[in-house]
Amino acid sequence: MPELPEVETVRKSLEATIIGKTIESVEILWSKIIKLPEDPSEFAVRVSGQTIRRMGRRGKFLLFYLDTDVLVSHLRMEGKYGIHLESEPLGKHEHVLFHFSDGTDLRYKDVRKFGTMHLFAIGSEFDFPPLVDVGPEPFSGEYTFQHLKKSLKKTNRQIKPALLDQKIVTGLGNIYVDETLFRSGVHPERICSSLSGKEIRRIHEESVKTLFEAVEAGGSSVRSYVNSLGEIGLFQLQIQVYGRVGQPCVNCGTELEKFRVGGRGTTICPKCQKKK
Repeated sequence: MPELPEVETVRKSLEATIIGKTIESVEILWSKIIKLPEDPSEFAVRVSGQTIRRMGRRGKFLLFYLDTDVLVSHLRMEGKYGIHLESEPLGKHEHVLFHFSDGTDLRYKDVRKFGTMHLFAIGSEFDFPPLVDVGPEPFSGEYTFQHLKKSLKKTNRQIKPALLDQKIVTGLGNIYVDETLFRSGVHPERICSSLSGKEIRRIHEESVKTLFEAVEAGGSSVRSYVNSLGEIGLFQLQIQVYGRVGQPCVNCGTELEKFRVGGRGTTICPKCQKKK
């Protein structure tokens, strides 16, 4: 699933290509992607005639700000946006087509059809699901050491599932939680309330640093991720644990191990991340 760095990279690439374009019409070929309004035809009517004014992002959600509405889009596992000429043949798995007045399309492609789109009047997008319960942005002033400490100290969950909880901090997913915990020297099964202030501070610092480096590198193309221009991310070249099971730790040379934590595949260095 694309995480914050990948979604931010998609946002930037879309910002460079579709701002100022007017949506002439919309084709919806798989209606289940449209979650709000409940009637997909109403979605198409409301969006048509509006111009894309700016792009936003909250956690893993893309926000398309139009004249009067905002489209909230979640890519889920395989969702992708691509720019095409309207005359180009329809590609496989392209399910929502935004036809622009200049003869180009913005096409949403989703092999698994898990992606979602919600439409809200501008100003109400954070008052309802899916954004109402989304936690602070890692790069915002709301995501402080004190916020993280308060959130973790009051729960007896394991640290990895807690960091994956989008209500505590939004945008962290499996890849970047593994990387953050490795850099912090914290075992993913540690109980949150047992963590020291020093350990939590380290987790806070490394989560921000890891995500910042990933955004700078354009995200991680560990599976099929590309941005809207078809470009891959390069942070996978800097990954230290995720996807490297059986390989030596970059710090101590110990063979990396993989197991499941909270139902998610998890890679660690058993020497650098000892379970206390």
